Amino acid sequence: MDIKTASALRRLRLVSAPEAVSFLLLLVCSVLKRTTEFNAVPVMGRVHAVLFILYLIFWAVAWIRTKWSLKTAALYFALSVLPTGGFFADRRLRREAENAVDAAIASRVSKEGIVNA
Repeated sequence: MDIKTASALRRLRLVSAPEAVSFLLLLVCSVLKRTTEFNAVPVMGRVHAVLFILYLIFWAVAWIRTKWSLKTAALYFALSVLPTGGFFADRRLRREAENAVDAAIASRVSKEGIVNA
């Protein structure tokens, strides 16, 4: 994995959890708007919209850089529209990034002929 691919995964991962939190807060604000006088929906709506747009941009870049299959890309998109999906995306992206780093290290070791003694 090259540095640009790792960066794309990292950016997507860094925005996935805050996007999920903003979605949950927006849902709470929607309920409070209908049950009380409290109305934070306009503010939380904007915050969530910005984070969702960032997620979609980073998702598209990660899809292109990592060459995910359509199934994998669709999974990460579906996770973005589920209230807690960003947390699952974060966990999967962390695992994927760790596996890619391990593969890159193994590839480098085999190319350079480095042997641990």
